[in-house]
Amino acid sequence: MSDPGAVLADLRAESEELDALVAGLPAERWAAPTPAEGWTVTHQIAHLAWTDRQALLSATDPDGFARAAAAALAAPLTFVDEAAEAGAKVPPAELLADWRAGREELLRALAGRPRGEKLPWYGPPMSVASMATARLMETWAHGQDVADALGVVRRPTGRLRHIARIGVRTRDFAFLTHQLTPPGEEFRVELRAPDGAVWGYGPPGAGQRVTGDGLEFCLLVTQRAHRADLPSLRAEGADAERWLEIAQAFAGPPGKGREPSGKGGGA
Repeated sequence: MSDPGAVLADLRAESEELDALVAGLPAERWAAPTPAEGWTVTHQIAHLAWTDRQALLSATDPDGFARAAAAALAAPLTFVDEAAEAGAKVPPAELLADWRAGREELLRALAGRPRGEKLPWYGPPMSVASMATARLMETWAHGQDVADALGVVRRPTGRLRHIARIGVRTRDFAFLTHQLTPPGEEFRVELRAPDGAVWGYGPPGAGQRVTGDGLEFCLLVTQRAHRADLPSLRAEGADAERWLEIAQAFAGPPGKGREPSGKGGGA
């Protein structure tokens, strides 16, 4: 089981890194379009602020979250965009303050929950560590959208290990989401960490394997880059190859992903 304290510390660091990207932006830069169709920088931060508030509700008022989730899931294909659009109408300074306050409340709330407790969510209930990891993944992924919009290249950190782990653990979910039967065997996944170490998952002797750069794998499973632009990722085995075509570490229906850049490599 992951240590909630370590994940929460990394969630704080990831949030602060993104905060530093947007804190000094002039108003017109908040309106910059991001790779997500129809979403500006403002939409990205509004989405994170809204989702953090939903996670806070889950951790502090499960019945209130159940009511909010039922209302949202009445429009399963639009509620995320609708929430982002509503939040994007808030002036940037006010939105930034709300995101800061909400994420700080969430960190405190998650730190105060029992380690093994399950928290309700839009999919299966999650442990405190899993909820924190999911928030880190979303913060990093939407932060990538913001960085792309602003032309900023972010330095990969060891925090990516949390996202890589989710990417591996959601393998079967990705197959099921595409109405495919998950493979019956485990894969071996070996990823190169930013510090040169290797993150390994699954049995070393597995017949099917995925190898490559940890950052590229995280970009793939969060659908922030097209497979054609991630040249280090290699699959051995037909099922492993298929997985890299459909991988997604986030809940919900398959996303549109990114179109190939046409540059033939590099995300």
